[in-house]
Amino acid sequence: MDGFDNPGVYFSDNFPEANENISSVGLVAVKKKFKEFIRQYHTENFNYKYRDTLRRNYNLGQFCLDINVEDVGSFDENLADKLYKQPAEHLPIFEEAAKEVADELTTPRPEGEDQVEDIQITLSSDALPSDLRSLKSDVVSRLVKIPGIIVSATGIKAKATKISIQCRSCSNIIPNLPLKPGLEGYIMPRRCNTEQAGRPKCPQDPFFIMPDKCHCVDFQVLKLQELPDGIPQGEIPRHITLYCDRYLCERVVPGNRVFVLGIYSIKKVKSTSRREGREKAITGVRAAYLRVVGIQLDSEGLGASGCSIVSSEEENTFRRLAASPHLYENIAASIAPSIYGASDIKKAIACLLFGGSRKRLPDGLTRRGDINVLLLGDPGTAKSQLLKFVERVAPIAVYTSGKGSSAAGLTASVMRDPATRNFVMEGGAMVLADGGVVCIDEFDKMREDDRVAIHEAMEQQTISIAKAGITTTLNSRCSVLAAANSIFGRWDETKGEENIDFLPTILSRFDMIFIVKDEHDKQRDITLAKHIMGVHMNAGQVTQEIKEGELPLEFLKKYINYCRTRCGPRMNEEAAEKLKRRYVMMRSGANQHDREADKKSSIPITVRQLEAVIRISESLAKMQLQPFTTEAHVDEALRLFQVSTLDAAMSGSLAGAEGFTTEEEHEMLARIEKQLKRRFAIGTQVSQQNIVQDFTHQQYPERAILKVILTMIRRGQLQHRMQRKMLYRIS
Repeated sequence: MDGFDNPGVYFSDNFPEANENISSVGLVAVKKKFKEFIRQYHTENFNYKYRDTLRRNYNLGQFCLDINVEDVGSFDENLADKLYKQPAEHLPIFEEAAKEVADELTTPRPEGEDQVEDIQITLSSDALPSDLRSLKSDVVSRLVKIPGIIVSATGIKAKATKISIQCRSCSNIIPNLPLKPGLEGYIMPRRCNTEQAGRPKCPQDPFFIMPDKCHCVDFQVLKLQELPDGIPQGEIPRHITLYCDRYLCERVVPGNRVFVLGIYSIKKVKSTSRREGREKAITGVRAAYLRVVGIQLDSEGLGASGCSIVSSEEENTFRRLAASPHLYENIAASIAPSIYGASDIKKAIACLLFGGSRKRLPDGLTRRGDINVLLLGDPGTAKSQLLKFVERVAPIAVYTSGKGSSAAGLTASVMRDPATRNFVMEGGAMVLADGGVVCIDEFDKMREDDRVAIHEAMEQQTISIAKAGITTTLNSRCSVLAAANSIFGRWDETKGEENIDFLPTILSRFDMIFIVKDEHDKQRDITLAKHIMGVHMNAGQVTQEIKEGELPLEFLKKYINYCRTRCGPRMNEEAAEKLKRRYVMMRSGANQHDREADKKSSIPITVRQLEAVIRISESLAKMQLQPFTTEAHVDEALRLFQVSTLDAAMSGSLAGAEGFTTEEEHEMLARIEKQLKRRFAIGTQVSQQNIVQDFTHQQYPERAILKVILTMIRRGQLQHRMQRKMLYRIS
């Protein structure tokens, strides 16, 4: 810090001080090679890739050029090595070379355009990315490539590249002082060296910046979080700040998975405390950030997992596997093989992992292809273990628990940036899992307000934010796999729909709902006990035997990603006709059945459930890499729907959800509610027992009365009081 008081120090130049080992002759030679590369590099059939791109971009008013580092390496290995090892010194030379070549290519230019615009060089690389945790001090000032998820982004701000300063005392102007790129600032000179006869010396710190004579560029600061795959158990995800300027601004939004190519840089640490600041100044503490020179969207969302790279040999293996007749059973058996039984649930999870086809309609609306599954029932039935396995096998997955998740944590939050005091938006679990699966355990322990927040994310697959002046929409194209317990801890057959505490609005958004019961069966318990003993006894073995037909975890993960990215099946005419007939038959059969027998709930087939069956059948076709769904796929989708949602509805446990209640029951519930409102004035306190006794005398079933009371409590029309008293009010 002592040297900053020296009056001879006016500014720190961008490159010469750092480039003492690079002679000016060497810089001229390097620039000449860069110019030769842009002019002469060509692919097959003499396609001059960068020369033509530079001319086209310049004529379109886009003053940037994207360069592949491997192309530079194939042209001149030493040149690529310099870009990797000393990018901060050689990138400006590369940009100067591109500017000179652009001048040659665009001559003659229209009148009034004598000055050549600056060209920005952005880099891309096909090399494998390194982990964020592997970035240490030995890679400072080098070119690195890392994967991650963008969690927040600031607005566009201006950064000065050249400034002019003026002395307050003698009005002396020092023009065009260059600034270091990135987040580095400029150190103002402490003294003015202008000597004028008959004038006293200028005071200390006389200079101020002239804003109208500064040259600025746009820049944006992003926050990158490492991928969940690379986080060790029990560790908190690490973050790094990204600095993007000029044409790299606004390339990505929160939730995008990206590969970032940048210069690993350091900046001074700002401190609020004077004592801390003094200690940091003495010890020379610096904070790391990444100066981005290239950013690439990871459309497949796989990061460093290696799933995106499929060799021709693996592709042939996948094709042979898709053609095998027992593929469906093998994949279901490969899902959590250590868990005994639950074959239908495993098949439903297999459909969830592959997913249906997302459709964009001509009017701009979309139909989701992701399948949502709810596992509801007794504790100790391996629901959480299934969720944990899905987190490991899905190419993109986020695991969260209902009690520890808020609405902002699941969707998106708006918070104030501590440095700039501006509001920035950070994506939650469903934004980070875009293109994958969100596993929500303890779904019933979530607060009702937090559950309502994911309604839009589950059906429309977007998250709309309108907070603190920020109005935007984020993508959340993900499947939801949720696990929940009943209200009483264990499933109580005598309570019916009282076992669950979910509103119809959230239930109807699940394509398949499984009631998982811990049934007491001696033979099944013996088999289950044997299986668990075998799992625990063989757990210490280094190599565990894979049963015939089971697929290894990494292979299954890669196959799921291959099917999701390469296949988008549609329904053929025969399958669509069959499903249409079944839909009409089930609807008409439900009405006729209601008239013949006084059934508690009808078969819950509505348009939303019909779309669920279509999605399941598409996922079965995608599993086999088939372009169209067949009648066999529709049959299996209807069977899965029957053993999940329909069986749950027929047991009387989901009465009240969309399509799950008969018209007669609706009329009876409406009559009870109307009489209840007429009977009691606003503010009246009455015990629940008295209400039930009054209405049972009028031949109303007790279950229906309790259902009306529960519904009115959820709407806020009834409020609980101590000793089961209720305060009635009309909302």
